[in-house]
Amino acid sequence: MYMRSDCDVCRSEGFTAHSRVLIETDEASGLATLNVVRGELLKPGEAGLSESAWERLANRPRPTARFSHAPTVASLRPVRAKIHGRTLEAEDIAAIVNDIAAGRYTDVEIAALLTACTSAGMTMREVVALTHEMVAVGERLHWDREVVADKHCVGGLPGNRTTPIVVAIVAARGVCIPKTSSRAITSPAGTADTVATMAPVNLDLSAMRNVVDRHGGCLVWGGSVQLSPVDDTLIRVERALDIDSEAQLVASILSKKVAAGSTHVVIDIPVGPSAKVRDPIAASALSRLLTQVAREFGLELRVVLTDGSQPVGRGIGPALEARDVLAVMRCDADAPEDLRRRAVTLAGEVLEAVAHCPRGAGGALAEETLQSGIAWRKLQAILEAQGGMREPPVSGHRWDFLASAGGTISAIDNRRLARAAKLAGAPSSPAAGIRLLARLGDEVQVGQTLFELHAETPGELAYARSFFDANRDLLRMTTGP
Repeated sequence: MYMRSDCDVCRSEGFTAHSRVLIETDEASGLATLNVVRGELLKPGEAGLSESAWERLANRPRPTARFSHAPTVASLRPVRAKIHGRTLEAEDIAAIVNDIAAGRYTDVEIAALLTACTSAGMTMREVVALTHEMVAVGERLHWDREVVADKHCVGGLPGNRTTPIVVAIVAARGVCIPKTSSRAITSPAGTADTVATMAPVNLDLSAMRNVVDRHGGCLVWGGSVQLSPVDDTLIRVERALDIDSEAQLVASILSKKVAAGSTHVVIDIPVGPSAKVRDPIAASALSRLLTQVAREFGLELRVVLTDGSQPVGRGIGPALEARDVLAVMRCDADAPEDLRRRAVTLAGEVLEAVAHCPRGAGGALAEETLQSGIAWRKLQAILEAQGGMREPPVSGHRWDFLASAGGTISAIDNRRLARAAKLAGAPSSPAAGIRLLARLGDEVQVGQTLFELHAETPGELAYARSFFDANRDLLRMTTGP
């Protein structure tokens, strides 16, 4: 909300910038963060509301409102204790999650919570409680099926867009896989961002059920069906902080799976020096925590450790990753082989996990389903049912990154490559990102194009190019024997 600095209410109540204010109208009430303005933007006696606040609180011409200081949020006390290293009790976590769901926390307070949980860590008991409460404040889906499959990647690896391929293969074999996905947190694209370039993903619960009933699977944004809505709030702040704590990661993943009604889940953990999970020791610890928490909720969970040493496929960014997915699904001759192999492996793991085939036979069955075209037809049917399939957009501005020296590519920095794709505009600009044209072990010559930078505006292209000027070593090369 907005108030003039010389407003009688603002002065008498002692409101300052970023004060939390309780707004009450005849129809509704809610909390808002105050911005103090000067000049004639507002007339004396007027207050302004953001669009979201207006829709919630007013939604009629010139309403009368009452303003007062927001009530004290008691659950901030255990947050402050967590900052100093105290373990949160289950009742503390319940109060915190319910207050966040009710909109009583500012972004600054949420950031303090996330930072405290990242730096101090969380016990298994805390993670279980957080997962439970995140499920409790949202919708929970129930399917009339004994087996409901799901697949998820912990992230941190650019271009690792296996989910649409896995969903198509698994659904084509008659296994129910109602996939709800998140948008990007710290990456240039999440699965929902990528699928949104091919079809609508903001389906409500009724529309999602209709797609699953007809085709056995879907690819929708979890936020649109209100599964674990607090997780979406936390993700929004995590994105601004560019952090993704292990405890929050586990609670985020598993709360969505429990809320979605899943019974069997396969988790992909890419491991590599510049991936989110850096080494086998960290991967093992994360795998144990995921398995232990999943067991508390009766989930059958299988963890697969995969190669995280370099990006997957060629595209990094929503539309570019979608084009890789389509190439694999159509069995194009130039489809990225690493993306195809990874997706087939994970789809095979899902089919084995739900006992659709004997152990060790899943990969071959997934490969056959893809090569026969059955999976491609299933993906088309799902996307058409979600509102109509379309081709991903194409960027209007490009720049080639050329090799300044010859040699063998020995290392690729996933994190800085993802950072560059975001500076080019991804994921908010769907066509923006990077198309990678060189892989680990490739021999390159001076002047050879290593990747293409894609942007939707000249300014974003120039912004990302300046990053490369200072980070030309994000693809390292060795020379000689």
